[in-house]
Amino acid sequence: MARARDPNRGKAFEIYKKNAGNIDLVEIASQLNVSPGTIRGWKSKDSWDDQLNGTLRKNTERSKRKKEEKQKEKVTAEKEVEQIIEAPDLTDKQRLFCLLYVRCFNATKAYQKAYQCDEYSARTNGSRMITFDNIREEIRRLKQTRLSRELLDESDIFQKYIDIAFADITDYLEFGTEEVPVMALYGPVKVKDPDTGEEKELTKTVNTVRFRSSAEVDGTIVAEVKQGRDGASIKLADRMKALDWLAAHMDLATDEQRARIAQIKAQTERLSTQPVENEDDGVEIINDADEKTSQDIRDSNTEVSSGV
Repeated sequence: MARARDPNRGKAFEIYKKNAGNIDLVEIASQLNVSPGTIRGWKSKDSWDDQLNGTLRKNTERSKRKKEEKQKEKVTAEKEVEQIIEAPDLTDKQRLFCLLYVRCFNATKAYQKAYQCDEYSARTNGSRMITFDNIREEIRRLKQTRLSRELLDESDIFQKYIDIAFADITDYLEFGTEEVPVMALYGPVKVKDPDTGEEKELTKTVNTVRFRSSAEVDGTIVAEVKQGRDGASIKLADRMKALDWLAAHMDLATDEQRARIAQIKAQTERLSTQPVENEDDGVEIINDADEKTSQDIRDSNTEVSSGV
């Protein structure tokens, strides 16, 4: 049986650590009433200095990181104050409203925080305020300043939200129909061909869904892929949130992007009015997938799940 660890061993290191290593080992031995040789052995075997340096290094890095974060927050706040001052034709509350709106893109919330009023008044006045030309111009200027500060290109950002909002699920999976054997307990079911008299496998038509390989798709639009107890599922980024973002940032779109959005919307509306065949058929998912309705494929959350 292994010998129990001496409780003084941990106490010795705590004394050493408390003094940041600036204590004689003989002094530690005296405090714990053990021999100096024992203390030296513990120090060597337990690598006290390595532990101490590691702790100090972690604490130093953590303090440095917090200091940098605070400095960054301070610089950001100072820049935001400068941005507000640059709009002298607006009142203080109007400038604050613009700054808050750029953060949340919600006129009601921005107005309520800026004017400290109830939600009903904020909803009414907030929607009215963003129609003022000087307010709209200030919001547009703040957006551009924010993008410049973050070294972002607005057309690239806008394009990414277009990709999310109008993502085509067929870029991530294939679905259709195919003939598969009817399976029994001991294998495929066989029947006699009435024309030839020969036995052949009995087949049925099923709807199928296959996930595409990760190397073939844009993974930046995929919000979640998981393999659970009931099978695999894939979920794209929230298209409704992307549409809301696009609506709030149409001033950042290029003429080409505006035209593309209009075209995609028209195509989407046209497709949504077309009838879907076999809408009540089951869907047999290939690659660890089981039956789902084809309605899943057109779900607004753009998520396809499978099970076994």
